[in-house]
Amino acid sequence: MAIFRKPGRGSEPEPTPDRVADELAELVEELERPVPEAPGGPVGQVVEYGAGVERGRRRGARLVADIARRLGTRGQAAAKGAAYGGRALAEQLIHTAPRIPVRNLATLRAQHPGAADADKLAELLIVGAGRASSALGAGVGAAAMLPVPPAMPLEIAAETLAVAAVEIKLIAELHEVYGVPAQGNTAQRAGAYVTAWANRRGIDGSLLVKPAGLAAMALGSEVRQQVRRRLTRSSLRRLPSLTPLLVGAGIGATVNRRDTRKLAREVREDLKSRLPVDPGYWSAAAPVHRGEPRG
Repeated sequence: MAIFRKPGRGSEPEPTPDRVADELAELVEELERPVPEAPGGPVGQVVEYGAGVERGRRRGARLVADIARRLGTRGQAAAKGAAYGGRALAEQLIHTAPRIPVRNLATLRAQHPGAADADKLAELLIVGAGRASSALGAGVGAAAMLPVPPAMPLEIAAETLAVAAVEIKLIAELHEVYGVPAQGNTAQRAGAYVTAWANRRGIDGSLLVKPAGLAAMALGSEVRQQVRRRLTRSSLRRLPSLTPLLVGAGIGATVNRRDTRKLAREVREDLKSRLPVDPGYWSAAAPVHRGEPRG
């Protein structure tokens, strides 16, 4: 996926697929930061509203619109795939997955020093991903309220891909949090996490020590069929957000946030039932304060 240059911004270079993935990652990371309930409220309390959340919704709307424009230039097959489970949409997601920036545990702990254990850190990541999915859904829902809506199949395709990318990033980072990250190269790890997303559970434990199996799995037709089915279900659940009488923006945001959180908790419970690959992984990734040696 890549983003078109917007009118009036011709001096900027056209963003690359990596830039799109980075934008999605930045959206998630911005929205996972704890915000107070109100000025003077408890610091770090997890809530769903605030100025940061509103900025995220505007950013999410721009992302969905730009991805939709790009899909439109690449052919209608990808958009039709959103409604009918077409192969093009699944292939687009599989192609995009290795570009999604995934933070390791040391980075996550450094960014969230107040998370005392894996569960607290996981909850922050789940909240952020839920907010990001909500922001992306609100953008499509708001577009449906316009007097002359844009080509909504393209919007649905773009939103479906963007939310899937957010969820795959979350699943990968939850594996880091619970000490069971996938092994292998970038493409192999991405294939494992796409499969976990399609199956709504952690990656196959046997593949943690057999990265060679990830390459075959990532290319298998069965995995692609699972991804197509999952994308089809996801896109069909977004159709009510196109109905103005249902106040599309609110419906889209709520459905996405609920679905992302449900998926995250299913994967999280699966991961919590496993033993970490390295029993000392959590302490080994502890943030190092200036002037203090690690460990």
